Formats: sequence, structure tokens, C-alpha cells
Amino acid sequence: MTNVTTSPAVRRLNFGFGALDGQTDTDKYFADGSMVFSHLIAILSAIFPPGEDIFVRSVRRYSDQLADPDLRRQVAGFIGQEKTHALHHRELNEQLAAMGYPTAWFEYLLQFTERMEKFLDKQYPGPDRLPRLRHFFLGFTVAAEHFTATWAENILKRPEVQAMMYDPEIRNLLNWHALEELEHKSVAFDVYRAVGVPESTRIRWMRFAQNCGVPLLVLAAWVSIATTDQTGRRQPIRILRETVQMLRTPMWSGFYSAMRPFKKTGFHPDQIDTTELVAYWQRELFGTDGQLADHVR
Repeated sequence: MTNVTTSPAVRRLNFGFGALDGQTDTDKYFADGSMVFSHLIAILSAIFPPGEDIFVRSVRRYSDQLADPDLRRQVAGFIGQEKTHALHHRELNEQLAAMGYPTAWFEYLLQFTERMEKFLDKQYPGPDRLPRLRHFFLGFTVAAEHFTATWAENILKRPEVQAMMYDPEIRNLLNWHALEELEHKSVAFDVYRAVGVPESTRIRWMRFAQNCGVPLLVLAAWVSIATTDQTGRRQPIRILRETVQMLRTPMWSGFYSAMRPFKKTGFHPDQIDTTELVAYWQRELFGTDGQLADHVR
């Protein structure tokens, strides 16, 4: 296994999401033609911006305490990538909202954490104040980063999943996002260790993510359909059928077993070697003739 020690690259891109506006009802279901899967992807895009902001805040609090200059560079790259993810997902979310998806609602519901953290940071400045709460958010970040890295690996290594993304720009965004999740998959974990947070905190968070993450996403997709999709409300049998079909797709193949090692004491994300996968997609997306070479600003 080869550990990646270079800082995550921050890439500035242009995506053509304006072309999504005004699609027909048939085109609206851009993920494998599935109503449930399309709503789930829209929800993921909606929660990414506030989620990425949580990740940035939880890691940035400790950046001044890190003695390792290489880890500080990794943190700077991590923050740059996550903030760029949030920016482009907000651009996509505007177009998804125009297509009828309730992305603004889901993003607003999660933004309460930002309001709470800003209040606490002002009232109790410094990461050494309220340490249990700050460790709580850092543990959440570490578990969520492993959850998304596992999902990203499934996206990038399975051609069947690539074929499920009917809209090319949404596929481009997800592939780019997935690549960068793998590039910085160890950064929050290394900060967590450097700060000295007990491993039990991240393990408890991982148990929650493994057991509740997918069910909560499915429930959110159902709520999205029930509240905003008139076609879906009239077809409950289709919703149930597509839910079962989605959970059996290659997107989730081996998902739970891949997260299991995270709950072991002594685990490190680099023990899951994705070096070749990352190198392949760096060339595929950003090589001379890469799929996103013309998207780079």
C-alpha cells in the first residue's frame, strides 16, 4: 500500500447546470430514470453544502494546534476542497429547485448547526472550551468522511453506477466530488488523532452512520416525493418498487461491509488502499484529454 502524502488539490471548475432548467417530467428523473433515486441524489446535493461547512469548521478549529507542517498543508487542502464542493453543489441545488426538488428546504433545516456553532464559538472562543461538544462535531466529521469515501469508492469503481447517471453534468459533478473525497479521506481522521480525541467517540458515530445513514436518506427521499412530487404521490407502489431496486443497485453493493473496519480500534483510512483508483480518475477527469479538462477555470 502507498500512502498519499501530497496535499489535496483545490480545483476551480465551471459546470453547465443551467441546461438542466426547464426539463420535462420524464427528464426530471435523471438518476437511472428512477423517481426515488433522483430524489435521493437531490437530497444528498442539498445537504452537502451545510455538511461540508460543518466539516470545515470542525477541522479548522484545531489547525493552529497541529505541530506537523504536512498535516497543516493537508488541512488547508481539505478546507479548500470542501468549500469548493459546497459552492458547486449550491449551484446545482438552484437548478434542482427549478426542476421541483426541495433542495432549499433540506439545506435550511441543516443550517441550524451553523447558527448554533457560530453562537458557541463567539460565546466560548477557542477549541479548548466546551471540548466534549467540539469533539462531538469532529467525531461526526470523521465518521461522515468515511461514509462519503465509501460511497465515493463505489461510484468510481463501478461502471454500472456511472451508467445510472443520465445527465452528464450531474455525473461530472459527482465523479469530481467522489475523487476529491478519496483524495482527502484521511485528513479529518489524522486531525482527530493529533488532537487526542478518544477512539470511542468516532466508533459510536460510525455505528450511527452505518445503521441509520441509508434509512434516513431513504426516508428523506420519501418525504421529498410526498411534499413536492405530484406524480410520485399518485404512485405509491412505484415508490416502494423503486426503493427496493435502488437499494439493490451497485451503488450500495458491499457498502455496509466496507464501513465495518472503521469500528475497529487502530483503524486508519489509508488501510483501505484507493491509490490506483484515485490515480486513474485523476487522469480520466483532469488529464490532457480528461472529461473535465475543459471545465477547469
